[in-house]
Amino acid sequence: MTVGAVVEPALRRGSDYAKLSRRINQAGLLERRPGWYAAKIAITAGLFVAGWVAVFLVGDSWWQLLVAVGLAIATTQVAFLGHDAGHRQMFRSRQASQVAGLLAANLATGISYGWWIDKHNRHHANPNHEDHDPDVGAGALVWTDEQARETKGFSRWLAQRQAYLFFPMLTLEGLSLHVDSFKGLFRSPMRYRAIEAVLLVVHVAAYFGVLFTVMSPVKALVFIAVHQGLWGVYMGCSFAPNHKGMPMLTAEDDLDFLRKQVLTSRNVRGSRVVDFTLGGLNYQIEHHLFPSMARSNLRKAQPIVKAYCAEQGIPYEETGLVDSYAQALRHLHSVGAELRAGR
Repeated sequence: MTVGAVVEPALRRGSDYAKLSRRINQAGLLERRPGWYAAKIAITAGLFVAGWVAVFLVGDSWWQLLVAVGLAIATTQVAFLGHDAGHRQMFRSRQASQVAGLLAANLATGISYGWWIDKHNRHHANPNHEDHDPDVGAGALVWTDEQARETKGFSRWLAQRQAYLFFPMLTLEGLSLHVDSFKGLFRSPMRYRAIEAVLLVVHVAAYFGVLFTVMSPVKALVFIAVHQGLWGVYMGCSFAPNHKGMPMLTAEDDLDFLRKQVLTSRNVRGSRVVDFTLGGLNYQIEHHLFPSMARSNLRKAQPIVKAYCAEQGIPYEETGLVDSYAQALRHLHSVGAELRAGR
């Protein structure tokens, strides 16, 4: 799917984003929400700490598997805070954002903040661009017909069946994030490399130290599998609805900022329960247009952005949660069509 099928070049006007930005700014939606974030941080940190307290209280018991499920949810919510810190949604100060990001990412969840920032910034700059967006680069999954044709061996077998294997593969997403984070310490540009390395080592030592002290080795390993597996699924399910199955951009596409962000993003409808569950990422269009906007303001910005896109004749994709996954899976399945046909 290419963007040319959705928008005509004649519709492009570079000043359109500035007009929208003025409307958003006049509505006061670019202001920080320190009170909201203070409460959000306190509640999320409380749930996360409570999860680890439960690990000690439950002890060497198979009931720990229920704790692992709850802790996977809490860990993902902490990761959402790291995402917000990375976009400076919480604090205007860069230093405060860095501290919050390092604590949420490196120490609490075991993800390198600097590695993730570099990767995520490249995604925001060129969403769904097959040459520049690291989130749609060829890897365990392939996102374009060209990537599928270049697969060989087991990768080709996987590409043929990737739509069916997508959710099972997400159980390995947590492990992948940890491994890539340690690799990123040596490869990615980051401001506090030594601090990040120390915090990651402390996270790993504390994580394994606590679990193998409190539980028998078998129970600890099963706990890790459940916790990390469900965390990976939750993380993957939070990001998958946002861009997967939306138009893919190439070097031939020349879009202004507004259209580049809107046409490649998808919103997920729902109540405040969906807002909480997806960490505000269900307002992906608004988030991409205004990445530093406080999470709690995204819901208020949504009708303004949607109405403006209608004025400009820009398609605005919004769907339910289940359908968002269906669209992503249909895209993955279509990419492997040629391979399944033996071409």
